[in-house]
Amino acid sequence: MGSVLGDLLPLAVGVAISPIPIVAAILMILSSNASGSGTGFALGWVAGIAVATTVFVALSGLSGGSGDREPSTAASWVKVGLGVVLLALAVSQWRKRSDEQPPGWMRAIDELTTGKAVGLGLLLSAVNPKNLLLCVSAGVTIGSSSLDAGGKSVAVVVFTVLAAASVLVVILGYAVAADRLRESLDATRRWLQSNNHAVMAIVLLVMGAVVIGKGVGGL
Repeated sequence: MGSVLGDLLPLAVGVAISPIPIVAAILMILSSNASGSGTGFALGWVAGIAVATTVFVALSGLSGGSGDREPSTAASWVKVGLGVVLLALAVSQWRKRSDEQPPGWMRAIDELTTGKAVGLGLLLSAVNPKNLLLCVSAGVTIGSSSLDAGGKSVAVVVFTVLAAASVLVVILGYAVAADRLRESLDATRRWLQSNNHAVMAIVLLVMGAVVIGKGVGGL
């Protein structure tokens, strides 16, 4: 279990420090429907991470077969492929770093209902290619491990909690100390919006290198 959690930690951190969901969470708790949209977004974010990771744990487990050496090699090549895609996305994000215009949905957050906020959380966690690739990498790591079903379930829960931690801290922290955190959160939002692509490029570069390293190590 320890080695699997060690492999999952950098992937979870990569999801957790993704700028876009943090900015979205901050915008929601500063909006007119702060309570409803913030809670809805957090629920959608957690559910999206958990579902996407669980699906790929199951798929990776199915491909694992009887546990001989060949499935392990296949899983390692999948990790190498995922790492290469992450590196390609890192290059793409770096090239976009001078174009920091916020997407249209950010400007419409003030009008989001709770239901739409849940949908946005699901979209950014389970559909957004950058975060989805990290969840896929985590799912392959868990599914191709020697853990039993209970151990894999625990690993999914740990990964989900760590990956969702940044958004949950923003939502829960603001609920507890709204007045004290308003100014610092707004400053954080502005910085993340201005440096979104550069931050994501660095995150994807590190995660791509880690995933490729794990894949190569298993060959």
